[in-house]
Amino acid sequence: MHTNRRATAIAGALVILGMIAGALSVVPAVDEPRRLALVSAHEGQVMLGAVAQSIMIPAYVGFALCLYPMVRAENEGLGLGFLGFRLIAATFHFIGVIMLPLFLVLGRELAQAGAAAASGIEAVGELLRTARDLVNHVALIISLGLGDLLLFRILWRSRSVPRWLSGWGFLAIAAAVSASFLVLLGVTDVVTPLYLAMNAPLALQGFVFAVWLMTRGFVTEKASFQS
Repeated sequence: MHTNRRATAIAGALVILGMIAGALSVVPAVDEPRRLALVSAHEGQVMLGAVAQSIMIPAYVGFALCLYPMVRAENEGLGLGFLGFRLIAATFHFIGVIMLPLFLVLGRELAQAGAAAASGIEAVGELLRTARDLVNHVALIISLGLGDLLLFRILWRSRSVPRWLSGWGFLAIAAAVSASFLVLLGVTDVVTPLYLAMNAPLALQGFVFAVWLMTRGFVTEKASFQS
């Protein structure tokens, strides 16, 4: 028997929305080292990134809220953990949004500063960029990963989705979280082939999972999951 198809369809659509917003939240003017001088000329790009990342907050939390009643029926503790990690991730998203306008402030200061002050402003810009990378690509990814591990643990046990899809989720999350630790340790940066390759399986799995939710939903034999 199928679960509440409307809730799972909305959850899948929110995943797609979050992925689109995530792609639009990339801001090349601030995502690479020593690019602060370009920020003033790309204010629209920075603001678009901030708006897009803001959209990701309700998309990520809404996904968890749609699925929470169903996963709670299977395992209340793991379901609550899944929702909690999503809320933590939303907090990190919000911090990331707040950081973006600060680049505009520094960019304007750099444009007006003399040669003596420019190096100091550049140093602050590098520190802010590093902090944003740690928020967006370490703290955020790890909190999302931990929450989704709980989700896929529930789905694996309940067989609400095929086990190959849950298993793919486990492996993809492990790769993405490992990439975040490499960033934390300074082994790689976020705009590198290695980092992108380690995150690609999770992006593809997320898309397939979203399509599955929209077209098939959850399937379970437990009466408590009925729509």
